[in-house]
Amino acid sequence: MGEKLADYEIKDRTAIVTINHPPMNALDVATKEAIGEVFAELDARRREVRAVILHGAGEKAFAAGADIKAFLELTPDVAKRRISRSHQIYGMVENFEWPVIAAIHGFCLGGGLELALCCDIRYAEETAKFGFPEVNLSVFPGNGGMQRSLYHLPIGKLKELVYSGEMIDAAEALCLGLIEKITPPGKVMEAALELVAKMMGKGPLGIVAAKKVMNRTRNIPLNYGLELESDLWANLTGTEDMKEGARAFIEKRKPQYKCQ
Repeated sequence: MGEKLADYEIKDRTAIVTINHPPMNALDVATKEAIGEVFAELDARRREVRAVILHGAGEKAFAAGADIKAFLELTPDVAKRRISRSHQIYGMVENFEWPVIAAIHGFCLGGGLELALCCDIRYAEETAKFGFPEVNLSVFPGNGGMQRSLYHLPIGKLKELVYSGEMIDAAEALCLGLIEKITPPGKVMEAALELVAKMMGKGPLGIVAAKKVMNRTRNIPLNYGLELESDLWANLTGTEDMKEGARAFIEKRKPQYKCQ
């Protein structure tokens, strides 16, 4: 039996998830299912981790779209079922309890870009390329990419990218807000790990609650969002971690958080 199409290892409370379908890490049905299995396992082990880094195997791509050969077999019913399943798997990445950081190199196209947009934060090497090339096949991004792109892009720019199918480089992606940092070639994992190290010293329950608020309130009216925000913030004051953070600040020492 060959290697898994997606796998992970946990080191220093950081889960490194690898899309293992080189050279392009195409997100066919089996690869998506493998990603879903990994995040299901990590959810069961979520007390062992504080962050996830998602990256692609090989030298060419983070992930570059779908298995185009499979398109020839699709019917509307089959396509609808597969897209619905993709939404479930991508939602597992987006709503994982701890922050998920995409460490991007090479091509990040189509379904790969849609997957990266499910992550909380995206770092990319300066040679990375981004785009939605689906119109070349007379379809459009169908795994939630257009909806999630609207959290980052003006609608006119999104339409330009989707209608043209053209790629953009990391510098433009940074300017547009699709990614948060550019690194030299070969340094993106190092940068992601540096960010994780910064997060490890912060209050873990605060990070978890903040992610819930930001993910759950971006599509609801302000008054409902404020209510959820105030509920989760108030709940944190009943935790030992919150009291420990306050005591450590007052006593000018490093806090010892226990997720309690």
